[in-house]
Amino acid sequence: MAFVIAAVLLVAFVANVSIGAVTGTPILGNVTEMVLLFTASIAFVAGILKREAAAKRTKKDSNQV
Repeated sequence: MAFVIAAVLLVAFVANVSIGAVTGTPILGNVTEMVLLFTASIAFVAGILKREAAAKRTKKDSNQV
């Protein structure tokens, strides 16, 4: 789920930059773009940490058997 959130936020950022490049006026301001990228990176890191914890749990369970 965290990777989906990160991807959606990244697509929103790229769309905003693309619209700004074509029309000359982006929809979001500079601070909003920064918050968007920051939130996307936090969601991505949360997804990586969840996946790493799950892999560690799986490895621990397979070693106990």
